[in-house]
Parts: sequence; structure tokens; C-alpha cells
Amino acid sequence: MNYIKHIKDWIKKYYKDILVFCTTISFAWVLTYRIVPPPATLLMLTRILTTESDFQYSYKGISQISPHIQVCAMASEDQNLPFHSGMDIEAIRKAAAVNKKGKKVFGASTISQQVAKNVFLFPQRSYIRKALELYFTMVIETLWSKEKILETYLNVAEMGNLIFGVEKAAQVYYNKSGAVLNVRESAAIISVLPSPRRYNVKNPGKYVVARQREIADLYYSLDGIRYLRELYVKADKSLYDFRNYRK
Repeated sequence: MNYIKHIKDWIKKYYKDILVFCTTISFAWVLTYRIVPPPATLLMLTRILTTESDFQYSYKGISQISPHIQVCAMASEDQNLPFHSGMDIEAIRKAAAVNKKGKKVFGASTISQQVAKNVFLFPQRSYIRKALELYFTMVIETLWSKEKILETYLNVAEMGNLIFGVEKAAQVYYNKSGAVLNVRESAAIISVLPSPRRYNVKNPGKYVVARQREIADLYYSLDGIRYLRELYVKADKSLYDFRNYRK
């Protein structure tokens, strides 16, 4: 008991210093990954330790990633990536409305939140991790560009059994570079997210086939690769109306 009391007293005495230290480390970590690609993530390490297969991961810059899969990723996961500040309030409202019906649970994580979770945090779900996810989301939205956020997402997302990122997914599924994926191939890869170990890109079931068609339709609804200009033009809101779209 005395030992526990001693720790509590120490934390109470130095909590400001601890807070400053942790904040400084987290900002330095995020800034480092703005320049240097993540060598691995905790999810990657977890998969390596628990899965018998070859680990495949190759980080590529945004210019080496097909613009088709960039738009497909936004169409499926986060259409408002260019406009929100980390959280999509409208998507949260829609998810809450659907979940309230009790039929199926829908999430509302933006691509920024998924990057925060996948790159900087552990895969297990908890309130602590969620709080840290929101904190890191705020930090990367402050220190990274939207292009960098999308680039990182497309490189660290799990896209198959021990397959991480667009480049390796393109090589495994289509024997080509991730830079030259077409719309159909891009929609197929994105369609298995966020359950790439449950669904299969090359042997899709009815659900995945339907998702592929839906993502391709959304791709064209967003004006194809021309939608990428939204990442560079800083506007207050989207040029598009997403009220009739669904994830």
C-alpha cells in the first residue's frame, strides 16, 4: 500500500512534467512519420507473431499509388476526407441512427482516425485506445496534409493475409504495380476493407461483388480522379452532395 501511495504522490507531483513529456514525444513521433515512412505498425507485428504466412509491406509515395484507388478509398471509407478536421460529424449521426435500429452496427471512423489507430496505437478496442485515437487524429490533422493522410492509409491498411498496403496488394492480386491499378481492380481491393482476412479479393462472394459495384459507382459519382483536386483546394465544404450516398 505504501508503494502504491508513493507512486500516486509522485504522479501528483510531476503530472505536468509527464504531460509535457508525453505530448512532446507524440508530436515528435507524428512529425517523424511525416518525413519517414512507418517501418511497421503494432497490427503488423501482431499479425507476424500470430499468422503463418509471408509478411508483405512496401511503402510508396502518393505519386506511386494509382489515383483510381485513392478515389475508391475515399468513396468507400471517407468521402469527406478533404473537408473534415478529423471526425465526420454527419457520418457519426448517420451511424448512430442506423445503430439505434439494432439491425447492424455501423462505424463512422474517418480515414484520419483509421490512420491514427493503425499507425500509432494497438489493435485492441478499449476506451483508453479510443481516447488516444482521437488525440492522435487531432495531431495528424494538424501536422500532416490530407494527401499525406491518404497516402499513409493506403500504405498501412491491411488488404489480405499479412498483406499491407496498395503496392503489395496489387502485386499479389493482379501481378502489377499499385501505380497502374484501374477502377475495377481498385474497387475490388477496397471492397474487402475493413475485413480483409474474412473476404477475398480474387474469390469474392455476393457481398463483396455488391461492394465492388457500389464503390465503382461512387467513384464515378465523385467525378473520378478529378475528385483528387479536393485534397489540394482548401474549401469550407464539398462540391458534392453526399446525402444520397452510403458506406
